[in-house]
Amino acid sequence: MAEPGPAVRRKSCPGSVRKRRQALVPCSTVCSPVACKKLSSGGEGPAAEATCSNDSEEDMFGDYDSFYGNDSLLAQIDDTEHEHLQDKNKDIKADGELILGNLQSGIYQEKDNFSTSENMVILKADKEDAFEMNRNDLLDSNQEPTESISDDLPSSQLLYFAKLNELSSGSRTSPLSERKRKCKKSSDKIRSPLSFYPDDEHRNRPTDLSSHSNCALFKTDSLKDNLKSAMTGNAKAQTLQVSKTKQLKEAVLSEEICVARKTIESSSVDIGPFYGLPSKVKDLFRQFRGIETLYEWQHDCLMLESLQQRKNLIYSLPTSGGKTLVAEIIILQELLCRRKDVLMILPYVAIVQEKLHMLGEGSRGAMLEITLAKILYSSKNTQIIGMSATLNNVGDLQKFLQAEYYTNNFRPVELKEYVKIGGTVYATDSKTESGFTFSRFLNFKYSSNLQKADPDHIVALVTEVIPKYSCLIFCPTKKNCENVASMVCKYLKKEFRAHREKEKQDLIKHLKNIGNGSICSVLKQTIPYGIAYHHSGLTNDERKSVEEAYSAGVLCLLACTATLAAGVNLPARRVILRAPYVANDFLKKNQYKQMIGRAGRAGIDSAGESILIVQEKDKHLAQRLVNSPLENCYSNLLLELTKGMHSLLLSLVGLKIAVTREEVNTFMCSTLLGVQQHLLSKEKSLSEVIKDGLEHLIEKGLLEGRMSGKNRNSKYTLTITPLGRATYKGSIDLAYCNLLYRELKKGLEGLVLESSLHLLYLTTPYDLTFSCNPDWMIYLRQFSQLSAAEQKVADILGVPESFITKKASGQAVKKNVDSTVANRLYLSFVLYTLLKETNIWSVSEKFNMSRGYVQNLLNSAASFASCVLHFCEELEEFWVYKALLTELTKQLTYCVKTELIPLMEVAGVLEARAKQLYNAGYKTLAHLANANPETLVRMIEHLSRRQARQIVSSAKMLLSEKAEALQEEVEELLKVPTDIPGT
Repeated sequence: MAEPGPAVRRKSCPGSVRKRRQALVPCSTVCSPVACKKLSSGGEGPAAEATCSNDSEEDMFGDYDSFYGNDSLLAQIDDTEHEHLQDKNKDIKADGELILGNLQSGIYQEKDNFSTSENMVILKADKEDAFEMNRNDLLDSNQEPTESISDDLPSSQLLYFAKLNELSSGSRTSPLSERKRKCKKSSDKIRSPLSFYPDDEHRNRPTDLSSHSNCALFKTDSLKDNLKSAMTGNAKAQTLQVSKTKQLKEAVLSEEICVARKTIESSSVDIGPFYGLPSKVKDLFRQFRGIETLYEWQHDCLMLESLQQRKNLIYSLPTSGGKTLVAEIIILQELLCRRKDVLMILPYVAIVQEKLHMLGEGSRGAMLEITLAKILYSSKNTQIIGMSATLNNVGDLQKFLQAEYYTNNFRPVELKEYVKIGGTVYATDSKTESGFTFSRFLNFKYSSNLQKADPDHIVALVTEVIPKYSCLIFCPTKKNCENVASMVCKYLKKEFRAHREKEKQDLIKHLKNIGNGSICSVLKQTIPYGIAYHHSGLTNDERKSVEEAYSAGVLCLLACTATLAAGVNLPARRVILRAPYVANDFLKKNQYKQMIGRAGRAGIDSAGESILIVQEKDKHLAQRLVNSPLENCYSNLLLELTKGMHSLLLSLVGLKIAVTREEVNTFMCSTLLGVQQHLLSKEKSLSEVIKDGLEHLIEKGLLEGRMSGKNRNSKYTLTITPLGRATYKGSIDLAYCNLLYRELKKGLEGLVLESSLHLLYLTTPYDLTFSCNPDWMIYLRQFSQLSAAEQKVADILGVPESFITKKASGQAVKKNVDSTVANRLYLSFVLYTLLKETNIWSVSEKFNMSRGYVQNLLNSAASFASCVLHFCEELEEFWVYKALLTELTKQLTYCVKTELIPLMEVAGVLEARAKQLYNAGYKTLAHLANANPETLVRMIEHLSRRQARQIVSSAKMLLSEKAEALQEEVEELLKVPTDIPGT
């Protein structure tokens, strides 16, 4: 990765020096309107305002236009050039020679005052009007720079700055330089004298500024303009100082990437230092992940001929086998060597898809199948890599993905499976008829009280491993997680509290900071013992903190729900399944495998254990569970038609992938449903299912069908209606698109704008209303706190106060009120309160909801608001909603006071940190982008130097992106149309 080249820096001089030099250059030459500051008199006393004018763009050089004081370098160069242009035959070498000395300190000196300096840039104007730039080394090879701002930055940001420098060095252009290119016949491509190149070839390349009599543009595009443009570009770039040693290392890395790219494209057997990647990648894996060597299966998989030829591949291994590392290496090959885009589908990282067993999981599976089918149909050059720990009918998936298959039974740590029934522990054994063999009796003395509190002997099982080793307990419900965590810590000895006591206290303080001073009473009780719970009732920040503490060994026991099994890499020495149920459903084999797969930590434990706790009544079900094969993976396009088949058909026509019934049939045959169509009921074939789906979309007004042509070859062509286009572009569930349209239409007749409540109702997700059970007393209390205008919203929606009052008092309700509308309005109250208070904790207490549920509601509402915005953008009649929804979406996304939103846009800045920064005076993105990390560390409590650097660099990146977007908009506006009449 190439380091950004050093930019010319300025160093201000004392006021007395500035004063002596003020008379040298007129103010109009020195300052731009933005740069004109108050000029001090002798460095003291009141400042006088100076008004100046400049035809250049906004000055990027702060207080001064020159390298010191107000003696403008640009002005002197401008004067020199004017003299040269007036008398072309005059030899200006003697009196026009300028020296930019000591770039490291940023001091400019005239030649007669020049003192010896090892670091300089010399600009000479010779008789042939060619300027030659010679540069000595910018830094002494023996002098390493002090702490660099880039030391701890993420690689993505370092790559960004390297790319920024590459663009600013090689292709810094302005409207003037764009016009200048038209004069290429008479003048070579002009390179900025101050655009420093990382290699010697460019560094010493002469810069030809030969004039031509027919190129009048050169007169306006003077050396001053080029210098100014170059220095502006340098000022925008990140200023990084690097030693010669580091430059050499980066040059070697760049060379390795080039060699690797050429090699990997040639499909050679020798694919480079690290599977086609530079050795630097291997060093980074060792440094940050502790990975010295790859497993044998990982090497074999990466060396597969199918991968070298970029064929589609499915690979399947047990959990914790190291699948993700292979995906990461393949991703790096695509990004660095082949320069290809990569699509990542969560919960894990992969080129297109990782968790293939998700294909069989409801609407998520349908969406995944739709995405993969479109990619396969539309792009023959896209490589698909699928990986999973749980695959059975792999033949169907291979046919669907047109992929080869690799599998291995490797596990870095042996997994021993046990089942506990009563006080006896059995080992699973598929060779026996029962599937179990006796292992041992539990050896733990239980008091009568403990026996009542813990009939399943969980305390006995966990104390065999904690606190020395880690343990996970999977529980059927969220409430059960909290109960188990509380129960276990009550019966642990006090010695458990002493284990890493300070770090556990720090965790409690951190959770309080996250909750704005509030912390869950259960966590406050359990964390001192090294125990916590983990489920969707926690906020995202709480979950992240708990996971990090567990990974670091501060917490040794987590009571969690099944969601932890898929998506979070938290291994344990022992995994306990509290019961063979998820909610009220008996475990599936895939779920069981995912859970027990967390047992065994590579590089830490020699073995992992799983213990399934089973009641005597469920013994036969448990035997069937441990001995049964994995479930097959089936298409879910027909499970939820609106999110599956109908959604796919609408997008096919909308994207013009298939616009006739024949084309639609052809596409559908390439889906997983098409591969498995033999499993369809005998009553309907796939073509009949497609026909029914298209007719349904036409009835709903989302599609139209018409005959194209009047002869025998005419075809029945499908086109999408405006409503259909709005639906698929807004990603609106087809089950609600017509309802959404009607509600938005009704809103045009009388949208209540005294507050955001009515608009919030329109952006509250429909699908959450079915799981909402309002507390009617809270409903009535919140309703009574609304203003008259806000209460009017409820009347407009058909939820009158009398209905809420009767429900709260338990009276019979005669009036027919739509329960889904009432539930949706209740959720709107939650969102409305949240936007006013911006505190998830207080809102969750007011509505008696878990804070995780409130946060999920907020995130879902922000996403749905964005969808509704896109929906309205496609329908001209809803133009009035565009501005309203744009602002509301931003409010829902950040859920903070308006003044904090600009700071929240910076990566790594959450609400608490944004408040700290705002109170410290950093109120805008520009403030953060230009902040000194050391100053931030001193001013902001609990902010590390690394975090400060990342905040500053992220702000710079975001500010640059915004500036680039505006620049592109400006260039688009200034672009000369090609279809001007009369030309």
